Amino acid sequence: MPQTVLLAEDDRAIRHALERALTLEGYEVTAVADGVEALAQAHRNPPDILLLDVMMPGIDGLQVCRVLRAEGDRTPILMLTALVETADRIAGLDAGADDYVVKPFDVEEVFARLRALLRRTSPVGVGGAPGTATGASVSASGGVPAKEPQAPERQIEAAGIRMDLQARRVWRGTRELELTRTEFELLELLVRNAGIVLDHSTIYDRIWGYDFGPGSKNLAVYVGYLRRKLDEPDAPQLIHTVRGVGYVLRED
Repeated sequence: MPQTVLLAEDDRAIRHALERALTLEGYEVTAVADGVEALAQAHRNPPDILLLDVMMPGIDGLQVCRVLRAEGDRTPILMLTALVETADRIAGLDAGADDYVVKPFDVEEVFARLRALLRRTSPVGVGGAPGTATGASVSASGGVPAKEPQAPERQIEAAGIRMDLQARRVWRGTRELELTRTEFELLELLVRNAGIVLDHSTIYDRIWGYDFGPGSKNLAVYVGYLRRKLDEPDAPQLIHTVRGVGYVLRED
């Protein structure tokens, strides 16, 4: 079954070009011209992913995002924006978006970000490996019982951060943080590698599945926003920048 994309873009030329490109890429696309119709379509036929323009008449992309998140809808959302200021991008992340692409964009970058978001929300380990019986505990020859699968890891901790991976909840000390999906996964990567400097390419590959190159500000925006949620007065900063290399989580 092709994966479904709900595209909301008020610029007809961009909407038609993206709809055609996404269809050729193998997606099933529903394209609308405004936020009102986007919400109606999302409620009528929930897609696998939403591609929302920020600036639309009536209800804009940010409002669509806020409404869906307030309803508990966790469908991944990729924002299209002509706004290049960091504060504008942060507004999109704060509204609940998972990622963004700045106009003018390369359609291959849109494809890469869609693939990364869809990979992160796809079920893992469904059906077992080819030729094996899922959940089998005895070898085919009837010999020594196979090792029982281990229960998934529940919690990880480092530098005063505690993460419940199954409930997707995070605390610094006793204060619980509200994180978007991307912020959660970025923090999880840093916590798992506390004290280790992770370079930009490694983080891009692990979180987005694609290295957007040295000119991309995507990672810096997410790190900055995560710092705002983590930092506390009179408490040590936890995420440190190692210039020319990347980032590290440590409690100085």
